[in-house]
Amino acid sequence: GGTYLTLRRGRDAHSFCAGSMARGSSAGYDRHITIFSPEGRLYQVEYAFKAIKTSGLTSVGVRGADSCVVLTQCKIPDKLHDPESVTNMYHITDKIGLVMTGIVPDARASVSRLRAEAAQFKFDYGYDIPVGYLAKRAADLAQVYTQHANMRPLGIAMIIAGIDVEGDKMIPQLFRCDPAGYFVGYKATSAGQKEQEANNFLEKRFKADASPSLSYDDTVQLALACLQTVLGSDLKASDIEACVVRNDNLKFTRLTADEVEAQLTALAERDDDIVARE
Repeated sequence: GGTYLTLRRGRDAHSFCAGSMARGSSAGYDRHITIFSPEGRLYQVEYAFKAIKTSGLTSVGVRGADSCVVLTQCKIPDKLHDPESVTNMYHITDKIGLVMTGIVPDARASVSRLRAEAAQFKFDYGYDIPVGYLAKRAADLAQVYTQHANMRPLGIAMIIAGIDVEGDKMIPQLFRCDPAGYFVGYKATSAGQKEQEANNFLEKRFKADASPSLSYDDTVQLALACLQTVLGSDLKASDIEACVVRNDNLKFTRLTADEVEAQLTALAERDDDIVARE
């Protein structure tokens, strides 16, 4: 009798789960990360992308002829927080850094792993890890989290900026990695709440000139113009975090408030097509 009841309960539970999955477009299929819906979607991965957008921040990265800049909004969530301890910018090596958008603990865990990857690469091969290879490793690690039922996707998008040194050549690089494990190089990109609006802005600027040779100042000011436009208000230096890496010093460095203010002032005084190109 006990065996029959156990089997019966098992069949009933199976029927209930099957019925639940059949009702609604996502019913049941969003419970497990490894189950595809009938439309071929992984809902938990899609929810990870939503977590990035609901972070309330927007980040922008732009690659120039001899530099890369990444910037993001700076919001202090609590008046009692020490502002110096709140950041979304992280260095991986001297020449490579990134901005994380999304769930902060996920970001910090990923940064620790990427620093270990970069250090191991330097130990094994005797030279710094290339930016593209680091982006590939970040994407590979993120993709693993989409395969196992005992994990969840990382709720972060990362924009990686750095300089690759190949002999006498120094090549700025900009990559973006997402929770699905996809990565690709960019001339300019964005992530976060206003991602679509920011990408539309950047696409318009690159439409007339597909391969612009942006100077350092042009690169910084284009990124600032993008963020300022999508947020719909004038930026102050205290509103943003900005980091740059340049060919002339090969260091991923944070811009000071005075440097950001100087670039914002220069941007406001411009009357050329860097911010008005349609």
